[in-house]
Amino acid sequence: MYEPIRTPSVHSSRSAPAGTASDFPHRSREEELDIQLAGHLAALLTATDELRALAPSADLDTAAERLAGEVSRLRGGRTPVRASAPAVTGAPDLGALHQRAHALAGRALVVAASRADTAAAILAAERMDAHAEAIEPRALASR
Repeated sequence: MYEPIRTPSVHSSRSAPAGTASDFPHRSREEELDIQLAGHLAALLTATDELRALAPSADLDTAAERLAGEVSRLRGGRTPVRASAPAVTGAPDLGALHQRAHALAGRALVVAASRADTAAAILAAERMDAHAEAIEPRALASR
């Protein structure tokens, strides 16, 4: 009653024969987490560089160097691109920058803990604490 299907469906997945490479590269979960962690730390480095330009401090300088080292380690030795001083139009909102950096450090901490990267987790936790301290006095002063 029905004629059999003679061609494979376009919706079926084509599996590569044993011993041959597939059509697209696959990354392991650990490689994906490395990429994600490097991205979060690079974003935190950018926020730290912005804060350094607006309110220089030795703590931020040290944090920026440590963050650059971690990003470089996760990216196989490639140094991260560093932004020059940002163009400020108007009064800088240091509180908002610290809040953004705190959130980025939190994301990095979650990924670092997920991949059991102790060095990155410790650095992210330290940055969270530092930015929380910077945010807290401003929040108390505005009450």
